Amino acid sequence: MKILVTGASGFIGGFLCPVLEKAGHSLVLVVRSIPKLQSGNRKYVAVGDIGSLTDWVTLLQGVDAVIHLAARVHVMSETADDPVSEFRAVNVCGTERLARQAAEVGVKRLVYVSSIKVNGAATLGVSFRADDVAQPLDAYGVSKFEAEQKLVKISAETGLEIVIVRPPLVYGPGVGGNFIRLLKLIDWGLPLPFGGVDNHRSLINVDNLCDFLNVCVSHSNAAGQVFLVSDGHDVSTRDLILGLAREMRKSVWLLPVPIDMLIIVGKLFGKQAEVDRLCGSLQLDIGKTRRMLGWEPRFSLVDGLQKTVSWYVSQNCRGANT
Repeated sequence: MKILVTGASGFIGGFLCPVLEKAGHSLVLVVRSIPKLQSGNRKYVAVGDIGSLTDWVTLLQGVDAVIHLAARVHVMSETADDPVSEFRAVNVCGTERLARQAAEVGVKRLVYVSSIKVNGAATLGVSFRADDVAQPLDAYGVSKFEAEQKLVKISAETGLEIVIVRPPLVYGPGVGGNFIRLLKLIDWGLPLPFGGVDNHRSLINVDNLCDFLNVCVSHSNAAGQVFLVSDGHDVSTRDLILGLAREMRKSVWLLPVPIDMLIIVGKLFGKQAEVDRLCGSLQLDIGKTRRMLGWEPRFSLVDGLQKTVSWYVSQNCRGANT
């Protein structure tokens, strides 16, 4: 198959492209701008900021399927005056434009990497399911859900097969955000106030996500479906820290600070959202994914943590020697 991948040089794209190539697919690698460091002999095509005016027609010629990774992602410190409009410009209008032009030139399938944020921000004893009523709570989640709705409409009008994938936090070598901050805190040996946190969170190793996307691009049962995907093993923040520390061969001091106190401190310092993520639960039920596609996570949580820590240590050592 010939597959167009947007966001091809990003965190997920960097792992996905080799998986697709190994499976025998030829790729059209689309990026916002040409990366300074390029891997292998890959040739990227820069299209700038994706939006309602992006012209995809030439790039889509002869393409069988699209995997759409590119997006304006959720950021911890939003600076835009109107973040909803900023998210919609890329995530909604940009996605709609790509899908409509894909349908026009005869592309068969579009796999859209959405977000579990479409389901909501937290679970309370009942895991999110693929067919739950959407309850996005922030601008990013809203934009992802609106993009999904546009894709469903385009599919009904044109016959373009749509596959929607909603992952939770994706981790692995090159990860950023809260995950890399957690690695640094463990590395620095600082006391961490999460000894009393007994939450349950679903994560997905980037290798598992890429394996799943490779399945979605051609599996006959995937068309027209929404899938949740994870490592299949939920973990508490406390146990995640202990697992990372074990792989780093570091001692970690977990203080049993009451969660109510953490929430109060988070509010005082404007970090409530981060505290909520570290202390709250977010669980995914991937039963539908397993039943319909026969897919199982190939890599365990331990596999993923080992690989991520190895990358972190190598980066840290390299930085120390330069």
